[in-house]
Amino acid sequence: MSKVQELMQALLEHDWINLTHDVTPTIPIYHTFNPMSFNVISKFDEGGVDSREYIIGTSHGTHIDAPKHFGGPTKRSLEDIPLKERILPLYVLHLEDKVAENPGYAVTVQDILDFEAEYGEIPVGSFVAFSSKWYPRFGDVAAFENKDEAGVEHTPGWSVPALEFLSRERKVTAIGHETLNTDSGVEAAEAGFLVAEDYWLREDKYQVELMANLDQLPAVGGVIFVTVPHIDEAPGFPAEVFAVVPRA
Repeated sequence: MSKVQELMQALLEHDWINLTHDVTPTIPIYHTFNPMSFNVISKFDEGGVDSREYIIGTSHGTHIDAPKHFGGPTKRSLEDIPLKERILPLYVLHLEDKVAENPGYAVTVQDILDFEAEYGEIPVGSFVAFSSKWYPRFGDVAAFENKDEAGVEHTPGWSVPALEFLSRERKVTAIGHETLNTDSGVEAAEAGFLVAEDYWLREDKYQVELMANLDQLPAVGGVIFVTVPHIDEAPGFPAEVFAVVPRA
């Protein structure tokens, strides 16, 4: 057995956690997209082959946003993100209690400093995920969007100062969260724009949105895998994301 195969065997002895939602025509989607649909090209019971053509948005379900998505044509598109940048040490900010008290909560710099006081400084080149326990709402669009009478979404997200700290001070590679947007719904409504998402992607860094099961992960010690198809010049696409973590 080679050293690489020994590494694989060691990984298989850990817990593997799926962080990906299934994509269906009824899932929550950003308002500029249409629901997923598909055409049947051939049916198995008619010709022995089941073939379909899917019409899907780049932000449907668990997905990766490349820097180009908000940063424009000078930033990297999906195929420019190398394999080694999509397998990263994983650090999880467990802020479920704060979100339970305030659904529109935005991660602060102090949250990150509190995390580091307990677990140590987040290393360069890491993936930092925000666990809000919002993902169980994914099956109910109204609950997931959580709009008030004025149409403002009360959903959790990241503050710009927190993202600036992660990018400039800790030099992390990517972030992830369970909601449709990087920004908290309240702060996005106040700004009239997704300022946190705009900031992060213009830093030439990527993010994963609509993640699942982050509450099942330890704060430290895991590795995340982000797998995506290679589509020329894509600003993003649905992804399969999973983590390998120490066995509970």
